[in-house]
Amino acid sequence: MTKHVTSSHWGAGIADVKDGKLTGVSGHPGDPDPSPINDNFVDSIYGSARIKKPAVRKGYLENGPQHGGNKRGEEPFIEVSWETALDLAAKALDTTRQKYGNEAIFGGSYGWGSAGRFHHAQSQLKRFLNCSGGFVRSEGNYSYNTALVLLPHIVGDFEGLTRNGTRWSTIAKEGELVVMFGGIPLKSAQVSPGGCSRHRLKGELLACHAAGVKFIDFNPCKSDTPAEICAEWLAPIPGSDTAIMLGLAHTLLIEDLHDQTFLERYTVGFDEVKSYLLGKKDGVPKTAEWASLQSEIPAERIRELARQMARSRTFICTAAGLQRAEHGEQTLWGTITLASMLGQIGLPAGGFAIAYGSDGGIGLMNRPLRWPSFPQGKNRVKTFIPVACISDMLLHPGEDYKYNGKDLSYPDIRMIWWAGGNPFHHHQDINRLIKAFQKPETVIVNEINWTATARFADIVFPVTTTLEREDIGGGQRDNSLIPMPKVIDPVAEARDEYDIFTEIAERLNFDKDFTLDKTSRQWLEGMWQDLCVMSSGVGITLPNFESFLTGDIIEFEDPNPETVLLSEFRRDPEQNPLTTPSGKIELYSDRIASFGYSDCPGQFTWLPPTEWLNSEQARSFPLHMISGQPKTRLHSQLDAGKYSQSSKVKGREPVMIHPKDANARNIKDGDVVRVFNDRGACLAGAVVTEDIRERTIYLCTGAWYDPATPGETKSLDKHGNPNMLTHDKRTSKLSQGTAAHSALVELEKFEGELPEITVYDPPLSND
Repeated sequence: MTKHVTSSHWGAGIADVKDGKLTGVSGHPGDPDPSPINDNFVDSIYGSARIKKPAVRKGYLENGPQHGGNKRGEEPFIEVSWETALDLAAKALDTTRQKYGNEAIFGGSYGWGSAGRFHHAQSQLKRFLNCSGGFVRSEGNYSYNTALVLLPHIVGDFEGLTRNGTRWSTIAKEGELVVMFGGIPLKSAQVSPGGCSRHRLKGELLACHAAGVKFIDFNPCKSDTPAEICAEWLAPIPGSDTAIMLGLAHTLLIEDLHDQTFLERYTVGFDEVKSYLLGKKDGVPKTAEWASLQSEIPAERIRELARQMARSRTFICTAAGLQRAEHGEQTLWGTITLASMLGQIGLPAGGFAIAYGSDGGIGLMNRPLRWPSFPQGKNRVKTFIPVACISDMLLHPGEDYKYNGKDLSYPDIRMIWWAGGNPFHHHQDINRLIKAFQKPETVIVNEINWTATARFADIVFPVTTTLEREDIGGGQRDNSLIPMPKVIDPVAEARDEYDIFTEIAERLNFDKDFTLDKTSRQWLEGMWQDLCVMSSGVGITLPNFESFLTGDIIEFEDPNPETVLLSEFRRDPEQNPLTTPSGKIELYSDRIASFGYSDCPGQFTWLPPTEWLNSEQARSFPLHMISGQPKTRLHSQLDAGKYSQSSKVKGREPVMIHPKDANARNIKDGDVVRVFNDRGACLAGAVVTEDIRERTIYLCTGAWYDPATPGETKSLDKHGNPNMLTHDKRTSKLSQGTAAHSALVELEKFEGELPEITVYDPPLSND
């Protein structure tokens, strides 16, 4: 048995190999809280779902590309030689750019892909497409796109805010109260872009609790916050957080608990906020009683909390999930407005945070230098779409739409190349996405396993996993470099993406531009040399590359462990202005107001969702579905693995349901249920628990889409994918973010023989 240090998005690990075969991956001994997601590796690498050879959809192989009318997701695949697959891909790319231009090519590389700095699927694909003349790209992300677009208008760049976010260690020393909207889910903090050496969040939260910090959690799901910190659980109607924030703000205002001095010096636009809170704009004062009607949180508890927040050193923490709902911008604007009224922004353990707990790095650590990456080159195509608009783009080419003050139109896409992601996990309303995916002439997918996205392709390339190649591990917010040696040989005919793209580039005569005459190893050695130079600047001498690959984690010092968000701005706002138009926090934004968007006006505003429990639609579909992140995998990655499978109920994704809602439907713990609305239906396994509020269910994302009848409109998904049920609306015209958490459903006990799960079986032709 040999052991190798390795890394993944869920942390550093130790890979065990016997007779050339991976037998397991355990947590690194230096990690105080390692993630069990490592247990998914073995089955995903060697299981039936692994793509072993290049494959082409039968209809595409026989008839070639067609614009519309395809049978993607329905037809089987035929395994072909590498030469055939590479020739077909090269021909499709060349024909598309010659006939329609590079504006007809969509580089759909969205997702977590590889944790390595070189074999990063998005960087590999984007460099390749840029060398071929460019491509239409997506902008933003599904996780926190509202923050990426909104926050620069009102307080500053989101990435800068997270990088310089207040540390939990500071809250333990100085804090008294943490008010959470959406909790601090440890399951999400298992993962961090690029990986992490140590999972720190649980320990930091326990330190805060031990120091006497009190936690209050507004959250429909109690288990989104670790029980050990003894948070007070307040379970509002999903989608009502903005109303609660307004009720708190109204109490602060009318009881003169707000910090007028802070508001005058550090913000602009509070007079507009004040007018709205008092009801002068719409005739509705945003009292605690009004907020209680929207949220079902008692009015007196809202008032008491406002007073408690005003007399305490208070940290307001809003989860990323809250913005993934209709008008999700408003919860973020509300967070900043409420923190501004308290006047504690820039003080230790005061102010606000966005998306803490959404990954294992925010609020915990920073790196002293920027890790090198595989250069993507320059994209000569300027056209882009907001990331959540892919179905709209494919279904409505040429249609106009609005985004962040811009008037744009959708391109006419004839070819998609997807690498390092799974839109049939990330994107909403799968039935609509299925229709959209029939439109392009060619869809090429690089994949490890037969995910739904691979099944909706024309050409599928089998690619290596992180354990089948060598790389450099370095997390986006982590302070460590982690060796990623080649642990095992590639399974079957899997190849590195760099080699695949190199061979296609050779066929089209731009291989020199793509490779710069370098092998993978030469690229990695060059990146390591860059790291050596940068590291010497912070007083660390790195070993040579070979020694690094065979060694252990190299940890750097956190450059600023006492970080407090916006402390310099608070100290001197004139010398340290924000990047907003006024240089201050914009509680009212003239710029956003000038866009004229009815779904995102110029200030923090209550805009009820179309689908929520107080809507008319709740008469037909009386349960609000939350589709959060799973505990047992990263999104949909490695769903075939042992740990992911361990949480399934009779092979289906578990769905949390309150005992009263279960009893009303004659559902018992462990039953298989049919979850449905007018968009679609899926099966799931009932978990009856009081950790979820009444009239709410929790169905995690990431179960691979497994239709009972492939190709049939609105076929039942046998496996439990919530995007059968989510709508494909956006948060607003401002950010065009996904609004997945605004979905109403009903469920019933499934009667009859359970259909077999077949999504892990290769969709190969028997001919």
